[in-house]
Amino acid sequence: MHTRTVIPIDKTWHFKPADRDDAPYMAVSQFPTNIHLDLLHHKLIPDPYIGQNEDEVQWVGETAWVYKAAFSSPEINGKAKAVLVFDGLDTFAKVALNGKVILETDNMFVSERVEVTDVLKKTGDNELVITFASAYLHGWKEVEKHPNHKWGCWNGDNSRLGVRKSQYHWGWDWGPELMTCGPWRPVHLELYESRVGDLYAEIDVDSSLKSVRVVAHAAIEGTGSSVRFNISLGDKTVASETVDIKDDEAVATFKVQNPELWYPIRYGSQPLYTVKATLLDGKTEVDSSSKKIGLRRAEVIQRPLLDQPGTTFFFQVNNIPIFCGGSNWIPADNFIPRISKERYYDWVKMVATGNQLMLRVWGGGIYEEESLYDACDELGILVWQDFMFGCGNYPAHNNFLKSVEREARENVKRLRHHPSIVIWAGNNEDYQYAESERLNYDPEDDNPDNWLHTDFPARYIYEKILPDVCKALVPDTYYHPGSPWGGKNTSDPTIGDIHQWNVWHGSQEKYQNFDKLVGRFVSEFGMEAFPSIKTIDSYLPKGKDDPERFAQSSTVDFHNKAAGHERRLASYLAENIRYAPDPLEYYIYCTQLMQAECIASAYRLWKREWRGPGREYCAGALVWQMNDCWPVTSWAICDYYLRPKYAYYAVKREMSPISVGMTRREHTHARDKYTRVHIVKEIKIEIWGSNLSLEDSTADCVVKAWDVETGRETFSQTVSAKHFFPANASTEIISMNVPVTKKNAGEEGRTVVAAYLYQEGKQIARYVNWPEPLKYLHLQKPKHLKAELCATSTAIELSAEVPVKGVAVECDDDNVRFDDNLIDIVPGEIVSIGVKGVTKNTRFTTQYLNMLS
Repeated sequence: MHTRTVIPIDKTWHFKPADRDDAPYMAVSQFPTNIHLDLLHHKLIPDPYIGQNEDEVQWVGETAWVYKAAFSSPEINGKAKAVLVFDGLDTFAKVALNGKVILETDNMFVSERVEVTDVLKKTGDNELVITFASAYLHGWKEVEKHPNHKWGCWNGDNSRLGVRKSQYHWGWDWGPELMTCGPWRPVHLELYESRVGDLYAEIDVDSSLKSVRVVAHAAIEGTGSSVRFNISLGDKTVASETVDIKDDEAVATFKVQNPELWYPIRYGSQPLYTVKATLLDGKTEVDSSSKKIGLRRAEVIQRPLLDQPGTTFFFQVNNIPIFCGGSNWIPADNFIPRISKERYYDWVKMVATGNQLMLRVWGGGIYEEESLYDACDELGILVWQDFMFGCGNYPAHNNFLKSVEREARENVKRLRHHPSIVIWAGNNEDYQYAESERLNYDPEDDNPDNWLHTDFPARYIYEKILPDVCKALVPDTYYHPGSPWGGKNTSDPTIGDIHQWNVWHGSQEKYQNFDKLVGRFVSEFGMEAFPSIKTIDSYLPKGKDDPERFAQSSTVDFHNKAAGHERRLASYLAENIRYAPDPLEYYIYCTQLMQAECIASAYRLWKREWRGPGREYCAGALVWQMNDCWPVTSWAICDYYLRPKYAYYAVKREMSPISVGMTRREHTHARDKYTRVHIVKEIKIEIWGSNLSLEDSTADCVVKAWDVETGRETFSQTVSAKHFFPANASTEIISMNVPVTKKNAGEEGRTVVAAYLYQEGKQIARYVNWPEPLKYLHLQKPKHLKAELCATSTAIELSAEVPVKGVAVECDDDNVRFDDNLIDIVPGEIVSIGVKGVTKNTRFTTQYLNMLS
């Protein structure tokens, strides 16, 4: 029997516009590819990431394009057949082989397999031609075809809703409108008589965690006598069995005793077993397939709470409840084929080193490349996976539903072996959109056929098609109908998850009030900030010499797609800090400081509500967003070039295994209900500790205070000795008045308070709390601010003689990486931050709040 052969078709690809017969074919820039990359390669369009060039390339998305390649006819032996495999075509493609149309596609998210045995030439070259129509124009035709559907969306336009293509290609409030097309994933020719198709393993970890049942399944196409299954860990074979094929499938059941379990980062290791299926014809190996799997027990726990209404919503892995601090993920480029495997790994490594535990793959992008999930598996990052629907009222006619079901089945099958994926969610904010538009949604109506006749027919997708697919293919992974979802509506904080956008969007609350904006699981929240000055210089046509190099220039504004961003960013800056739009470097610093303060406030206050068994009042915070798809001002905490904003370090600190938190509250006591004069005012500080480790701990809590205007220390005391911090919970330490002496009584507004946790004399946690808003503080300029490289060149030591807010250490060299940044300095201590990539020529600069005043 013929052994399966795979021949990549990745050479000789050329492209041209479809409507110009006289246009010459040009070589592609790479493969896989898309049209913008190829046009850029030939300098036929300006780089859309530079300046305002995005506007100049819109014609590309309204043009049809042709791609073609030639490949030699292989020798086909015996009963073997030839199958052309397209891993991804974007999006409306007509495929012809040797002049015969063999395929027409309409879904970017599915792969296609076409038998071409009889279409291939016996000898010589075969010509493969793919014509891509405009998805944008096709989308508007869909809108016209279904006039009775109540079209509507946030971001992009209605033409995206009827097209199964990455929705962010229509533009989003952080990304450009760049309508791509092309063969965006690999193309190859397979020759075989028989092959192993879908290989997967059902994994059932006993609640005792001592035993694992693994049921391996291999779908077989063609004939064969048996399949040999192997499970191995590294070089060691754990189990092996050869079984017969029945009804085109082979199934083997294994018991793995004393398994090495897969854990999220910091809670254990990430061993990955390999499951391999080898198709046999007698003793001849015909084909094989292998997948890496992790043995783990993952659950979403929703149960009643003590003392509060609603239910929990927390992830539990191997019986360990996890507080999921993490972030949201959008595609890392508008041109996905140029994201390398290494770049995916670098991104996930940034997540892991930032003390984050979860990444939410957002529903307006793509079902991501294997490289992303492989990195998450390897590094222990939990994945919240959305289906690809976002911010709109999607149609639900028959052809659309069939396409969606196929898309869902294929992608769940492709990704289900990844231990990192612990939830599938039906959409991003579509229920929220339905609420805002008052679309018809009756939770009491449990008849799916009725849903199709309402003005919110996509409910059928989220509550019928997708859960049915998940139940059939990943029965042990929790399915969530949408994000946000739960309770009486999508903003119900007591059940399910919420997107907390009343900071920035919505009612534009003060971020100091995040404790009042808590939910059981906050899967989105955020604050904008400018990216690095180097990133801004990268998109200005003349770089540092560009006349548009100022904060309010049209080009800088163009690289911020959020509606009303000028007003909102200015409002939050004006409310909180003294800022200046010039020089640009300091303005960038101000926006990043403000973002870091905002995001840290959310993590700190919400993590406080992770109070132990029965009191998991908040079980997760996923900042919007981790990354960018182009150089832009956005909510990202790391920009397009993987340059961390200060908020990245703030998240890292707040998600440390042991941390200390503090907040100030004003308490007033009036003599009677009428007086405006006889009022006693107290400013209290509340201090708590968060222990996300799995070991109980004790520590001394020391509180110190300084007068911000004189730099004088006014208080130093161990307020709680040997305080007990149970594992995996936050614990209250003390509530006390802001410590002021009689001399400066009433001067709480100029008193900086720091809390430290010490274990056997070693500092294990630190937090500095400042009177807010910061703009009111009369901060003194330090005369002796030091940022000195230590003797081993592995750390920078920071110190000052007065309290200094937000000391940022910066370096022009991108190879220099900091372990921490944006440090609050108080007198009498040296704070050390790790640094890598330093050479003898490395130069550092510092910025801090009010340095210009």
